[in-house]
Amino acid sequence: MTPLDFTIRAYLESDEEQVVQLWREVFPNNPPWNVPKADIDLKLTVQRDLFLVGDLNGQIVATVMGGFDGHRGWVHLVAVAATQRGKGFGRALMLEAEKRLRDIGCTKINLQVRATNQGVVAFYEKLGFSVEERVSMGKRL
Repeated sequence: MTPLDFTIRAYLESDEEQVVQLWREVFPNNPPWNVPKADIDLKLTVQRDLFLVGDLNGQIVATVMGGFDGHRGWVHLVAVAATQRGKGFGRALMLEAEKRLRDIGCTKINLQVRATNQGVVAFYEKLGFSVEERVSMGKRL
């Protein structure tokens, strides 16, 4: 159960500085092409209502970025400040992202975990996700 002073809401432009700071803390070894401000700016052009923040007394302590292509939903940039982990904030954000995706017709959510971040797999398994036999492929444009 999350405290009453924790709220989940859509990202606002005024959250940018705090979100960038949070992502730099949570994802310190991001590749150089993952530029927080650029990721934010791009997301605000598509399904911005699926970019959620967790606000604890005016401080952004968590994020999730969702998307739906009409076939599958995706979640990205699930982040919870190190000092706030274990309080249910990540779970609450994921449940809200799932609800919003389901509300627009999404029936399956995919996510990717970097091979170097195996510790987070247990978190997603507790939320009902499972490791699938897939080969993840990508292409930089």
